Amino acid sequence: MNGSRQNFWVAVYGTLLSLLLAIAGAWAQSTAPNGPKTPGAPAGPKLAEEEFKNIQALKGIPADQVIPSMQFIAASLGVECEYCHVAHANEKDDKKPKVTARKMINMMMAINKDSFEGKRVVTCYSCHRGAPDPVATPILTDEEAKPAAEEEKKGGEAKATLPSAEQLLDKYLAAIGGADALQKITSRVQKGTLTAFGSQHFPVDVYSKAPDKRVSVMHLKGGDSVTAFDGKQGWLSVPGRVHTMSAAENAAARIDADLYFPAHLKTVYEKFSVDVGEKIDGHDTYMVVGRTEGQPPLRLFLDKESGCCCALCGTPKLPSAATQRRSTMRIIAM
Repeated sequence: MNGSRQNFWVAVYGTLLSLLLAIAGAWAQSTAPNGPKTPGAPAGPKLAEEEFKNIQALKGIPADQVIPSMQFIAASLGVECEYCHVAHANEKDDKKPKVTARKMINMMMAINKDSFEGKRVVTCYSCHRGAPDPVATPILTDEEAKPAAEEEKKGGEAKATLPSAEQLLDKYLAAIGGADALQKITSRVQKGTLTAFGSQHFPVDVYSKAPDKRVSVMHLKGGDSVTAFDGKQGWLSVPGRVHTMSAAENAAARIDADLYFPAHLKTVYEKFSVDVGEKIDGHDTYMVVGRTEGQPPLRLFLDKESGCCCALCGTPKLPSAATQRRSTMRIIAM
């Protein structure tokens, strides 16, 4: 009876996943331009002001970077879209925070241009740190700072005893059952809660299908935000608008969608390094960093005891903001 019930739910989830992928595919196609194309004319990327209304501070950036930039700003300030924008009328300037945001963006760009040779060093997050109002005064503690020499000595001792990246990746794969067991999984459904925009919590559903299809749905107050990858192309949406992923975003989405990622890790990245990781949910970790020339690095935080992955971090290359995606996982066994 239990086996039949399990098979029933697997079938239901598989049908739901197929339906979501079909809807997402149709949704993405519906946003494609229908106007006539000039034969032989190069199709250059649209600029923000050509795609969106009332663009001022972000003029000149690719249109496909506007939504990721908005997401970065929202996360940096710990707010939602409606903090600056009028719901369903993003082009309006009725709210004072939107006018202020434009001034802050111009200020940030000027600082980077004048002080850092145009490199993206200062961002919204540099000052806001997840709050609408920047904190001007540092929080001081009674604990005395440890001498730098002592910290360097401790770090040197730790690095001398670190296991190799190959050992850690093999342990990670073994911790989830091994490659053969992993290949038997054809679909996966995850339900959880995302903490974002400061301390707000939102329900999230993630549907994955082998080998590389994935749909995640974040249930926001103003409507669902959907991120999808069909194995070749990815797209994401906020209420009222769909954004087709850029090449860099596709690369990151492809990693997220790979149902057999732990088994493919060694072939995805050219070089690996190991360092002591941060403590996550009370677990001590090793940090394994994967690098490939021309691609953003990937950081895996692996539990020192079990070998399971506690967190995964990656940084897609965006021209307007260095957004970082991080998934924190509580995985005991698989």
